[in-house]
Amino acid sequence: MATKIPQTNPGAGYRAHQAEIDAAIQEALGSGWYILGRQTAAFEQEFAGYLGVRRVIGVGNGTDALHLSLRTCGIGPGDGVVTVSHTAVATVAAIELAGAVPILVDIDPASYTMDPESLEQALRAGEQGRLPNFTGRIKAVIPVHLYGHPADMDAILALAGKYELFVIEDCAQSHGATWQGRKTGTFGHLAAFSFYPTKNLGALGDGGAVAANDDGLAERAKALREYGWQKRYISEFAGMNTRLDEMQSALLRVKLRYLDSDNIARREVARQYAEELDGGLLQLPVTGKGAEHVFHQYVVRVSQRESFQKHLMSQGIGTAIHYPVPVHRQPAYLGRVSVEPEGLPETEKAAPEIVSLPMFPQLKPESAKAVVNAIKEWAGKPPNQPDRTNPTQRKPYE
Repeated sequence: MATKIPQTNPGAGYRAHQAEIDAAIQEALGSGWYILGRQTAAFEQEFAGYLGVRRVIGVGNGTDALHLSLRTCGIGPGDGVVTVSHTAVATVAAIELAGAVPILVDIDPASYTMDPESLEQALRAGEQGRLPNFTGRIKAVIPVHLYGHPADMDAILALAGKYELFVIEDCAQSHGATWQGRKTGTFGHLAAFSFYPTKNLGALGDGGAVAANDDGLAERAKALREYGWQKRYISEFAGMNTRLDEMQSALLRVKLRYLDSDNIARREVARQYAEELDGGLLQLPVTGKGAEHVFHQYVVRVSQRESFQKHLMSQGIGTAIHYPVPVHRQPAYLGRVSVEPEGLPETEKAAPEIVSLPMFPQLKPESAKAVVNAIKEWAGKPPNQPDRTNPTQRKPYE
């Protein structure tokens, strides 16, 4: 059956602001300058102001943003970098692009972000030489703000300080999210953003950025993104070629103006799901104390996932799985990356149960209602009647 309600819909985001986006792109096209020009400089300044950081450096995509951040911090061959296995593979790929060794730790089962206890166990094991496939020194940690929910930055920063680690935030899914009132991307030494079209702040192609509060790191990142140039055609050190183009910058400037209102719309969809779905049927997402969720994805857990997805598809409702196989279980990394000695039990439990429901700012209440009704039909419950039989179910925003 054709999908009537897609899981995500970047085209709707374009159409919502089409006139402004088209005008911005035409302005960029007419300028005659297409790489690192006025539009990119303006976007970098505006996004830095939005986040509350000193500098932003536009790059080609989110993977490059992570790779560039690692190289900016001097992370290279043989160095250990701790992150999670429940993430887009780009996080781990970027570590290996820098020549470093990924060390994977477990997640908190409620937020799906890095579990600080598992991080500490890995850091202790690293000091004691007990990490598999790794004998070097751990130099950095990459917390992933997954699905729009911030990681526990208080605990992670405390451990990073204790073990003298660089902190590079993976903000690919957390544009506008906050932790203790501060936006993600403002806590670490550097932060990496993706502007892939489905992101909360999405381009109409690839794009990414590095955010920095340290001018020295920012200047090094700026040089590294273009061959290590500080003077044109003269490489002071070996760099790379990763630049955010003028057309993507122009349309991102438009979409940035609507990011907060789009995030509010996402939270309204999440609120509707939470109020109308039966907690006994699905494990619903929660928002941790001190966090402001921006619901890049609305991820539930269900034990009969295949049946669940097939039924929703039969009703024309799209779903997705972010992510079906933890990185350490994928063929490219199986038995090769380093895994925290206590294992990753919460990661292993989540992988076969997670499902992402339709979530995008333009999703209408009647479409969200159709999703709810289809889920209740799958469970054998009457549609249009919210189930209140489980008062202990924890709701988002509590």
